[in-house]
Amino acid sequence: MPIGSGEPTNVDLGAILEGLLEAGIDFILVGGLAAVVQGAPVTTIDVDIVHNRSPENIAKLVAFLKSIGAFHRRPDDKVIEPKEDDISGTGHALFTTRLGALDVLAVIEEGRAYEDLFKHTVEIDFRTHTIRVLDLEMLIQLKRNSSNPKDIQRLPVFEETLRQLKDESDNEYEYSNKE
Repeated sequence: MPIGSGEPTNVDLGAILEGLLEAGIDFILVGGLAAVVQGAPVTTIDVDIVHNRSPENIAKLVAFLKSIGAFHRRPDDKVIEPKEDDISGTGHALFTTRLGALDVLAVIEEGRAYEDLFKHTVEIDFRTHTIRVLDLEMLIQLKRNSSNPKDIQRLPVFEETLRQLKDESDNEYEYSNKE
C-alpha cells in the first residue's frame, strides 16, 4: 500500500504505546483506549494522548513519530510529516503511522492540558512499563458535556464500568477485613 493511501494494514496499538514509553515520552492516555485498559467493553481504532509540551518532550515525540513513519491524516493523499510546530501549540495533530492511528492532543475538553489532567490519572501496568491513564471518573465527567454522538453512546458503558470497578473494590475491602 503506498504511503498516504489510508490506514495501515497491520494496526498494533500496543506497539504504539510501548514505543511511546520506550522513547521516554511524557503523556497521558485518553479517549477510548484509556477506557478499554480500565475494563470498559468498547472498541477503538486509535491511540489518543495528551502530551507534556516541554521542548524536550516534543523533540522526543517528533523523533518517535518519524521512527514509526507518521504522517498527518488528511482527506487528500498529500503526505506531510510531523514537525515540532505541529505539536507544540494548543491544537490536535492526527497521524497515520505504520502501526495505526495516533492522535496527539495538546488539550482535550474544556481546554485541559497535560498539567491539568495529571492529577486525574491512574497508573496501569502495561507489558514491562507503567502507563499514565486518564481515570474513568474524569473521562465520564468530560464526556457528559460532549455533543459528539460517539461520546454520548459510550457514556453509559463507561459509567457502568466505573460502577462495577467500585463494587469490586468494595467487595475486596470487605473480604480482606473478614480475614
